[in-house]
Amino acid sequence: MVVVLLAGCASAPEKSAPANASRSALASTATTATASPTTTSAAITHIIAPLPTCEICTPCAACAGSTTVPMLPDNTALVPADTAPMLPEASRGRLERATWQALPNWGIDDPGPALNAFLQGCSAMKAQPVWSDVCAKAASLQNRTRATSSTITRFFETEFEPYQAINADNSATGVVTGYYEPLLRGSRMRTEIFRHPIYAPPQDLVSIDLAEVYPELKNRRLRGRLIGNKLVPYFDRGLIEADASPLKGLEIAWVDDPVESFFLQIQGSGQIQLPDGTRMRIGYADQNGHPFKSLAGALIRRGEIRAERASMQGIKAWAQKNPGKVRQFMNINPSYVFFKELPPDLSGPIGTLGVPLTAERSIAVDQRVIPLGVPVYLATTLPLSKEPLNRLMVAQDTGGAIFGAVRADYFFGFGDAAGNQAGRMKQQGRMWVLLPRGYDPNALTLPSIPVSAATSIAAPASTAP
Repeated sequence: MVVVLLAGCASAPEKSAPANASRSALASTATTATASPTTTSAAITHIIAPLPTCEICTPCAACAGSTTVPMLPDNTALVPADTAPMLPEASRGRLERATWQALPNWGIDDPGPALNAFLQGCSAMKAQPVWSDVCAKAASLQNRTRATSSTITRFFETEFEPYQAINADNSATGVVTGYYEPLLRGSRMRTEIFRHPIYAPPQDLVSIDLAEVYPELKNRRLRGRLIGNKLVPYFDRGLIEADASPLKGLEIAWVDDPVESFFLQIQGSGQIQLPDGTRMRIGYADQNGHPFKSLAGALIRRGEIRAERASMQGIKAWAQKNPGKVRQFMNINPSYVFFKELPPDLSGPIGTLGVPLTAERSIAVDQRVIPLGVPVYLATTLPLSKEPLNRLMVAQDTGGAIFGAVRADYFFGFGDAAGNQAGRMKQQGRMWVLLPRGYDPNALTLPSIPVSAATSIAAPASTAP
């Protein structure tokens, strides 16, 4: 599966949508500077307003010291507070009550792995009253030696109610893509072979939770760097990966292939095979605040690759044939992800919920419509086929290209086989969210799950490179 809140240009994102931060990680370390409410007030005297799309960034008074317009999610810009009113966020969809009979082939899929994945997330949710009881019952059920598939199915039917995800345009279908945890070759030291850096978060990266200033901007974050008392966009991909990179000294590892490094950022987590045979696991730590822009889209528009070849595998094949063009096209995407080393014994990469993802049972969703941690029944098809894939999943991650109610990124797991599936996954699907009885998704005061400092850059390999 794998983002994004300070844009450098007012151009509309190409089929991407900012997530609250970016893909898999544990809590951020002290290497990321987070602005206090005082700093926030001093640096930002602007509010959200729509901005027309443009092909060229233009200067603005709101971002003195920068030649670009600071952007927020959904193609909005920071403008002076005295020139624009506060506008509500556009709807991303809704959840409508449904019946169990509406779920295609409900009860046929073995729900045991989904129960285990759900219990992984309970560690982040069980302190909340709405989840404590159902998590306790799920744990009790898991401990039974004779908990059959039918017993587990009845548990979900008894403790949850299904709600169908509906898009803002009232449609009930959407795109399902895939992501995975790749294996790269690298070293902790730079060598002639391993010379492409993977960076830790820089100390001058300022991350501001906009809800501290404007509560209505919950889940929105602004990133940049301070020049004097002005917040300006952080360095983009081109500057970060230049020979004279401003981040020299922050390398946590070096890998042998810049294209694999690029796709690592799209997936948001991975493992690195070191020369001594051991592996280093890394996960998302932060992002530079620029919007994700599609490499695949740029290649298609400029006639470098046909649309039907614009999968992860197709783009890697193009890169091998066009090494002189690779850097130019990768820099079209200004978004850049920073990583940190994770414990090697984790059962999987860490998603936005803060727990390890489960292969073929975890999905990334738009958490402004679907709460993290909930079971989700997904009805779609296998990659490049019409073979049904109807499966109970758990919403445990978010992503930069995951926008809207019926939009999911399916986590295929670790390694090349998972990558082959993820890179080809771009199917239509429907989704039903299972909510604990009494949980009203349309209430004004929905209980929310605290998101770890990690969120997901889930820009899927099949659509977002």
